[in-house]
Amino acid sequence: MKFEDLDLHDDVLDALWDMHFEDCTPIQEQAIPVLLEGCDLIGVAQTGTGKTAAYLLPVLDKLATGNLPKDAVHCIIMAPTRELAQQIDQQMQGFSYYIDNVSSVPIYGGGDGVAFEQQKRGLTMGADVVIATPGRLLAHLSLGYVDLSKVSFFILDEADRMLDMGFYDDIMQIVSFLPKYRQTIMFSATMPEKIQLLAKKILNDPVEVKIAVSKPAEKIIQAAYICHEPQKLGIIRSLFNDTKPERVIIFASKKVKVKELANALRQKGLNADAMHSDLEQSQRDDVMYRFKAGKIDILVATDILSRGIDVDDIRLVVNYDVPFDCEDYVHRVGRTARANNDGLAITFVSDDQQTEFGKIEDFIGRTIYKIPVPAELGETPAYNPKKKKTHPTGTSRNKSKKKAIV
Repeated sequence: MKFEDLDLHDDVLDALWDMHFEDCTPIQEQAIPVLLEGCDLIGVAQTGTGKTAAYLLPVLDKLATGNLPKDAVHCIIMAPTRELAQQIDQQMQGFSYYIDNVSSVPIYGGGDGVAFEQQKRGLTMGADVVIATPGRLLAHLSLGYVDLSKVSFFILDEADRMLDMGFYDDIMQIVSFLPKYRQTIMFSATMPEKIQLLAKKILNDPVEVKIAVSKPAEKIIQAAYICHEPQKLGIIRSLFNDTKPERVIIFASKKVKVKELANALRQKGLNADAMHSDLEQSQRDDVMYRFKAGKIDILVATDILSRGIDVDDIRLVVNYDVPFDCEDYVHRVGRTARANNDGLAITFVSDDQQTEFGKIEDFIGRTIYKIPVPAELGETPAYNPKKKKTHPTGTSRNKSKKKAIV
């Protein structure tokens, strides 16, 4: 379906034409007509499917008609990170280019007092669209000068990620400031039980639109090392013995490990830095700027970078730990082989992560090539993803426990 076949305002279509957007993606084709009808919606779609336009275009269509109250906040878009909020705001600027008197303001932490005052001014003057991270929006709401009583659209983008980051209570507190009658839109890459429970609380008879998670792009060469945990750092050193690392992201499961690994790589003479939630926003911005500018060769990160970061020329993605969720694997390796580039994704599979890696192979429908670990690093475990996990005592983890007698 083409955008011109949708019942969108001419000013919105003109902007799409200038941006060379002609054909709808599947999520846009299914979601936009539902949202134009005013229904609540749950959209299940991963990053890169065009979901931002799927919810922005119907909102802009309503704003373009000019039938909403003046000098009021009409739309709240919640995003888990500053980076995603910035990207949404950039797309908002493009899509709304021809619509007169439509304003937006991004609201996120990490800035100075001047940035806070700019955000306050946008909120008090009634910016049409507010794109916010939960914590910073609550900070403004707590000061009493924000009126959300005329909000018509409430949108949660990457809702699963927000709940993973502990924002449930913040979201529910923000909802308490909103009018009962509004259009609520939720987009999530996954639909775990906690998302379903949230949807029941804040959405009204929603339509569900689900786009199957796509498998990693064919251009991504996927491989794995079956290894012991202490061998992982040695494998990384062997990878870069003969080839200088460039545009590399290494994902680790915990921020403590991210910090340790980045330090270890720097001690080995590699140009590496870390990205994790303990950094101040200004520090995160600086790290990302230097990485994009080629001043950092290796970026070690938690899953804060697996979604929503627009870097097109990543050469190599390394999963230092196997992602617990299969879809997180797809998001991580999807950082490479973008914009028609080739890319390589390597996963380190320690003995206790073989079951999770086997699930990933089942999920993507292929057996991932196993690279032999360099002989000088010692013996490696056999790959047997179907075996049962055991506790250090040797007992099976999924062996039923006896009830205590009291």
